[in-house]
Amino acid sequence: MISKNTICLWYDGTALDAANFYAETFPDSVVGAVLRAPGDYPAGKQGDVLTVEFTVMGIPCLGLNGGPAIKHNEAFSFQVATDDQTETDRLWNAIVGNGGQESACGWCKDKWGLSWQITPRVLTAAIADPDRAAAKRAFDAMMGMRKIDIAAIEAALEARPD
Repeated sequence: MISKNTICLWYDGTALDAANFYAETFPDSVVGAVLRAPGDYPAGKQGDVLTVEFTVMGIPCLGLNGGPAIKHNEAFSFQVATDDQTETDRLWNAIVGNGGQESACGWCKDKWGLSWQITPRVLTAAIADPDRAAAKRAFDAMMGMRKIDIAAIEAALEARPD
């Protein structure tokens, strides 16, 4: 049964592939009901996968195979808070290594064009540091990164101007 409030994500015939990848990659993720089209429609034929219910890290989603007309963009992204470099590397590498692409400041896209922010908790805490000079150093360090390097963020926090 679909949740009362569900994020609907548009795919071009690949919703089930995407849902399976998310379920294999992210904790607390699962593929649910797959609805096949009862008749032909503009983006597909009777029997094609029309929608896929899935959960990504506890968030209910519906993958809709709506066709090529609409593409994902950065206006929507999943932000994943990671606890350490190992988790950051694992998730980043899974997304980028499966046909995705790197972007700046911890952002990447999966092969379906959906944006992800792989954000270590250390980074979030560093940018919120009450020592605003330290926060700026950490922020400036992040601005030069693709995948976030926790050791470099921590080093920027600790750096003291001469």
